[in-house]
Amino acid sequence: MAATTLTLPASEASAPATMPLPTPGGALLALDLGTTTGWALRTGDGTIASGTVSFRPNRYDGGGMRYLRFTNWLTELDRLSGPIAAIWFEEVRRHAGTDAAHVFGGLIATLTTWAELRGVPYAGVPVGTWKRCLCGKGNADKAAVIAAIRARGFDPGDDNEADALAILLWVTETNGGLR
Repeated sequence: MAATTLTLPASEASAPATMPLPTPGGALLALDLGTTTGWALRTGDGTIASGTVSFRPNRYDGGGMRYLRFTNWLTELDRLSGPIAAIWFEEVRRHAGTDAAHVFGGLIATLTTWAELRGVPYAGVPVGTWKRCLCGKGNADKAAVIAAIRARGFDPGDDNEADALAILLWVTETNGGLR
């Protein structure tokens, strides 16, 4: 891991203070975690790919199958993008429903375990932090985020993909030269 670190302004008290950045050539992954997870990946050559993936269980699944599928998806993405050097995810502090909170907690536990086992640095980015960077206000609605992402030349399929792209743009734009 390179000695370069991410340093946030002191005004971002709830954001991580520092996070090691990958050496050149590593892939950066940004995630909007949920049953439908938005993802954005910047490969070592600067190519950005994004999309969504569903971890909705089917009626025959056991309680842990969603998280096993997520683990397998991360492993395959790591293999194909070769390798993931750092992960940022949307840090949500409040959920509208209990089920959403449980799913988010399970995905966070799975993600952090996966990353720890591989030595991949990860950090949560508070919603207001990346929204303020992208839209100019920390409480921008879904339509404003999608519009801002489209203004940057991307065509997200939904708000989950738009959020992941926004987090990835926040990462690259707040780390001078990590573009």
